[in-house]
Parts: sequence; structure tokens; C-alpha cells
Amino acid sequence: MFSRSIRHADGDLIEVGGARVRLKVSGRARRISLRLDRASGEVLAIAPSLRRLGEAAAFAAERQVWIAERLADLPEPRRLAPGGVVTVFGQTCRMTRAPGRAGLEAGDWERGRRLPLGADDEAYARAIVELIKREAKVWFEARCDHHCATLGVGRPKLTINDARTRWGSCSPAQRGRPASIRLSWRLALAPPAVADYVAAHECAHLLEANHGPRFWAHVRTLIGAERPYRAWLRREGQALHGFGA
Repeated sequence: MFSRSIRHADGDLIEVGGARVRLKVSGRARRISLRLDRASGEVLAIAPSLRRLGEAAAFAAERQVWIAERLADLPEPRRLAPGGVVTVFGQTCRMTRAPGRAGLEAGDWERGRRLPLGADDEAYARAIVELIKREAKVWFEARCDHHCATLGVGRPKLTINDARTRWGSCSPAQRGRPASIRLSWRLALAPPAVADYVAAHECAHLLEANHGPRFWAHVRTLIGAERPYRAWLRREGQALHGFGA
């Protein structure tokens, strides 16, 4: 049993029945709660204030069965390894390895990246991720160019990242700061129409920094009805976070 008198810090990891639980302070929380963060694969014990983290730890200790059940539901990690296949924007690619080189091949299409001497499996996986990021940058730049032209705005700087909590984000221009869009490289593994929906979603935020009726009207102008794509991400998106884990 966890004592509520033990001092805990925001972000601390505790062990509950062999599972790791991260303590989290959230100013938006009104009560102690547990939540499975599917992006990171962690269970979060959330408290509304720092002084109540001990209560959150104790609550987690009382919910060992719930924690074990939720973690068991997470998909198995999928390794990025030579000989395996990965679908990049709808195209099946085979992962290859030659001395000093990681590659992606799809028919007569091939991309490669140098590997350092003695590269291990993790270094190989990182190289494959970088190849997918490179393809994602080219693909998303073209789609964002198209969407921004339709909306009558210039395409801002585009960054491909590995965000675990959201598929994309947009910072509209303000106070001399240029606009920017960030998209997860893992969207390259989704159906192209789903990836395009996220790109359109973030481009629409250049005009509407909210999710009001005018924002959704812009999104529908770009890609039509958004609900099928949002449903796919809710249903299948977690599996994308298993790649390279």
C-alpha cells in the first residue's frame, strides 16, 4: 500500500503489480483518476494538485486488476527489421539491409540510408524511420500545398515529428511569429485518405484556431465528410504507435 504521506513529484514512476504507473498533475482534473495513455503505453495516475499525488499513487495501488487489463489490451510492438514489410502511403515496402545501408524497396522504387559501422537493431530501426520521415515530408508538402491553395493561404513551414499525443498540430502566424504545421511520421503508415485528412485538418487551423462550425466547414471543403477518417484513427491509430517501439 502506498502511503499518502510519501512525497511524490509530477512525472514520478511507481510500480503497481509489476506495471509501471506515471504520476501526473493536471490543473484540469477535478478528482483522482487513472487513464491509459495509448500513445506512450503508460498508465497515468492523475491528481488535480501536487499535494494529492500521494492519493493518486494509493488509488493506483487499489486498481491493480484494472491496470493489468488495460495494459494487456495494448497491441504488440512491431519491429522495423530487415525482411519485414511496411505500408507507406498505401504502398507496400520491403525493408532491406546491406553492408552499411538500410533500405526500403517497393517494385522499382527504392530508398536508402547509410548505417554507421556496427549498427545494431535499434540503429537500423531509426534509419528506417528516417527514410519514412523523408517520404512523409515530400508527400505532406504536396498535400499541404494543395490544401493551402484551396483555402487561399500560403503553406507554412512543415515539420515531420514523432509526437505521441496528437497526429498533427498547427500554430497560426501571430505577433511576428510565422505559422507552422507539425505532422506525425506515423501517418505515413495510415491509409493515404486518413493522412490527407489530418493534413487538411491542420491547414484549416491556419484560418480558424478552434474547432467551431467555420473550421469544420473548411475541412469539409478540402476532404469532404471527416467522420470516417476520425473513426479510423480512433479505431486503428494505436496500432501505428507500435511500429518501432
